[in-house]
Amino acid sequence: MAERRVNVGWAEGLHARPASIFVRAATAAGVPVTIAKADGTPVNAASMLAVLGLGAQGGEEVVLASEAEGAEVALDRLAKLVAEGLEELPETV
Repeated sequence: MAERRVNVGWAEGLHARPASIFVRAATAAGVPVTIAKADGTPVNAASMLAVLGLGAQGGEEVVLASEAEGAEVALDRLAKLVAEGLEELPETV
């Protein structure tokens, strides 16, 4: 299983607009991805309700994971998005 541990870069955490940006990016990744708080239960990263339900705060560590083939690139891109608090999915890593 591929995994990335990153700290949430959005000051407000994964709430409202940042969660929406993240969920759109996770959906566009083309592979199933989960997200969890460190040592928490993983949830579907493409589900807005699941991501909001995490209650991940700014600076808090989250774990992105996927068992799909080719997940490494998708996880790198999503990790960059979360860690840097970007407004859109980066084109390159």
